[in-house]
Amino acid sequence: MRLLLVEANVNLSVALLLLFKKNKYEADAAYDGKTGEEMIKLGLYDVIILERTLPDCDGISVLKNIREKGVNTPVMFLTAKNTTANKVEGLDAGADDYLAKPFATEELMARIRALGRRSTAAIAPTEEITIGKSKFLPRRGELFFGKNYSSSVTLTLKETGILEMLSQNRDIPVTKEELLQKLWGKEQSEDINVNVNIVEVFMSYLRKKIKSDVCGFSIVTKRNMGYKIDYT
Repeated sequence: MRLLLVEANVNLSVALLLLFKKNKYEADAAYDGKTGEEMIKLGLYDVIILERTLPDCDGISVLKNIREKGVNTPVMFLTAKNTTANKVEGLDAGADDYLAKPFATEELMARIRALGRRSTAAIAPTEEITIGKSKFLPRRGELFFGKNYSSSVTLTLKETGILEMLSQNRDIPVTKEELLQKLWGKEQSEDINVNVNIVEVFMSYLRKKIKSDVCGFSIVTKRNMGYKIDYT
């Protein structure tokens, strides 16, 4: 799972990034609302953790802007604004969760896990899939390979979703547009070229994690058709 933290306090941000890394999450940080919005538009993140008090705006405006643009990524406010009115305002603006500072790290991580599960609920992955010489466990986001499946690689939520879709359509190429609509909830639009670039980025990440000689498969591009699993 890949997280975006939009937090103005640099010291807290550094501490949280270390916490996320310790829990095996990929995470990036932004320190103001404008930068955060631009990073969110990339479509790279599974969960967004957003502070309300930012140097250039209230996080509420960031949330409203991305929701108006059709971004449905789960968002949690992590903020010192902790009155009931604050919480109601944040949730009504489109937040999926609201956690006040100070907070217990165990609760923060539990809430992030819950939001991560929500963001992939529509994928409904199966328990275990054999692909080539590998065993793929979508619910755990892990691909096992090697002798007695003793080696493994961890996939992000989007990488897991891509491999899941390809494994379910082994004989039929899956287009970038199909992946975009299913995993990001985006239909074709005037900005479709920008949107499909998101798919290409995650496809590149996924391919780097798959060693065809030991996994027994690779992902190939069929010109003008899409992506397909190729067995080696």
